[in-house]
Amino acid sequence: MANRCEICGKETSFGKNVSNSNHRVNRKRRPNLKQVKAWKDGKKVKMTVCTDCIKSGKVKKAI
Repeated sequence: MANRCEICGKETSFGKNVSNSNHRVNRKRRPNLKQVKAWKDGKKVKMTVCTDCIKSGKVKKAI
């Protein structure tokens, strides 16, 4: 599954974990993506969408 939302474009971001002693370690923050069947241009399509888009109603799920 690709790490990108097809609606909002949210994708993996990179940063550092910083410990109390200021030791820095690389990390990745991945979006919470789900594969859903949704309506797109009047057709049922499988889409990879983040849960924020599903909750906010930006995606009309097909049953």
